Amino acid sequence: VASWNIPMHRGLAKTGVVGVLKNGSSARAVGLRADIDALPIFEKNTFAHASAEPGKMHACGHDGHTAMLLAAGKYLAQHGNFDGTVYLIFQPAEEGGGGAREMVKEGLFDLCPMEAVFGAHNWPGLEIGQFALRAGPLFASTSDFQVLVHGKGAHAAMPYHGVDPVPIACHIVQAFQTIVSRNIRPVDAGLISVTIIQAGEATNVIPDSCALRGTVRAYTDGVLDLIEERMKRLAEGICTSFGAICEFAFNRNYPPTVNHPGATQFARDVLNELAGADNVKDCEPWMGGEDFSFFLLEKPGSYFLVGNGDGNHRLEGHGSGSCMLHSASYDFNDALIPLGGTVWARLAESWLNSSHTAALAGR
Repeated sequence: VASWNIPMHRGLAKTGVVGVLKNGSSARAVGLRADIDALPIFEKNTFAHASAEPGKMHACGHDGHTAMLLAAGKYLAQHGNFDGTVYLIFQPAEEGGGGAREMVKEGLFDLCPMEAVFGAHNWPGLEIGQFALRAGPLFASTSDFQVLVHGKGAHAAMPYHGVDPVPIACHIVQAFQTIVSRNIRPVDAGLISVTIIQAGEATNVIPDSCALRGTVRAYTDGVLDLIEERMKRLAEGICTSFGAICEFAFNRNYPPTVNHPGATQFARDVLNELAGADNVKDCEPWMGGEDFSFFLLEKPGSYFLVGNGDGNHRLEGHGSGSCMLHSASYDFNDALIPLGGTVWARLAESWLNSSHTAALAGR
């Protein structure tokens, strides 16, 4: 970016970089965001561009997102036809670190005042040249929980001398599954997944405690509030009834990613013109999380999906698994780089070269 004479702000959220492309005299501005982090996964691919760092892999295509935005930045710097400012936001720590939240806290939108902000993600299973988006909730909020059941250890042959936390924890897991099915309206959406159960060190010893951990997803604060409250009451009540002590913790991480209607319609219009309306799909909400949500809490904007194909682009030496996100056999489809760069350039030029008061009003 520096070699293309694009001024930069460095250090937001520690490793974040924002390129500043100014052209003409307008005070208008728009932001384009790419995430830049990898995942703690041991890559199974063995082709030449596989990760050189064991246990670190671009298994979600963020390196491809970065390349797409760099392509757009180079084009806009050399040939851009726009009047105003384009902010190229290279955001760290999307994969659980909340880099978007930290960039906002550290003054991104004060340092880089913009009317709207847009983001995109490659999407396996969607054909190359196709896109998908929707107004309203696109991704869910992400929360994690921990339940520590404190019982009383004993010899496994004499359980009556203790308070066995393991069956108590099993009752809690089963009870949690009734929250979504029996406490939430069927037209709403929520998800509780217990993903970790930890207890004991020996087969003949009843442990003192058992830990449950997992994730909760929802599209609205109301549903999330209900889930948290019911989980706490059930866990504490079940522990009390069996003579155990409960420690319950619930951490809210990412809010839901909710696309603004006006900005989403603008993005759809740009994509329709570029790819044809038949290649711009309506997508259903997904229970995955995305910290671009923090940007959308502050600014109008939209997040859309870019087809990554079905994995047939992978070279010899790819892992035996699927080419899905967060898979050790995933591989970004490089055909997206010129396509994604073109989308970003068109979107920025279209936004800055015409009035979008309707898109801003429809947040």
